[in-house]
Amino acid sequence: MALGLRCFRLAHPAFCNSLAALTRPVPEVMLKMVNERQNYHGQYVAYLAVPTRHFATKKAKAKGKGQSQTRVNLNTALVADIISLEEVEEEMKSVMEALKDNFNKTVNIRTSPGSLDHITVVTADGKLALNQIGQISMKSPQLILVNMASFPECTAAAIKAIRESGMNLNPEVEGTLIRVPIPKVTREHREMLVKLAKQGTNKAKDSLRKVRSNAMNKLKKSKDKASEDTIRLIEKQISQMADDTVAELDRHLAVKTKELLG
Repeated sequence: MALGLRCFRLAHPAFCNSLAALTRPVPEVMLKMVNERQNYHGQYVAYLAVPTRHFATKKAKAKGKGQSQTRVNLNTALVADIISLEEVEEEMKSVMEALKDNFNKTVNIRTSPGSLDHITVVTADGKLALNQIGQISMKSPQLILVNMASFPECTAAAIKAIRESGMNLNPEVEGTLIRVPIPKVTREHREMLVKLAKQGTNKAKDSLRKVRSNAMNKLKKSKDKASEDTIRLIEKQISQMADDTVAELDRHLAVKTKELLG
């Protein structure tokens, strides 16, 4: 009994101090060894403080979000034997130029003869542009004519293609001559053009993703030509180029939307 009480007196200070460490605020609890001298027995009792894991605060996370990521700017000549970044850049630029061309031809408040050039007509010989099988001209500000005399057998297919072009056109036929009245500029027409602009932008982004994917696949095949760090930098450069192009596509769409809605 006496021996038990003596052991409890020796353990009691350590037990109390450990319990206090557990109840302290997290910052005050550190991993350390504490030695406590018991004056009346000349002995040492050792115990460990509770180990803790520190988590980032909301304030710290918010601070990190505002910081811009470091941009990569590789010398294209130095990595030319791995991949041609100039070719990748040109392919991405061509996507942007194709969208601009699409906007100029099909997404205008005022319909012009050039607006019908891109319309694809399904014929017995395959898919052909309307301006390849018909002569397109402007008779008046309110009317476009498509002369199908050279390919009369394609007249019905041309009418169908014009009607389904999404340009809100309702063509009429007189023999081999297709008359296309230009719709009035209404709020509904403007909103329809905005919808077309968004569809065109989404298609451009799909094309851009394909360019990026093809570039990454080429890079994977060339991994034995460079170190892992170099490959990672090139991957980051390609992704950066794609992100810049997406931002440019979105800017162009915003300008076009403002122009259409007035």
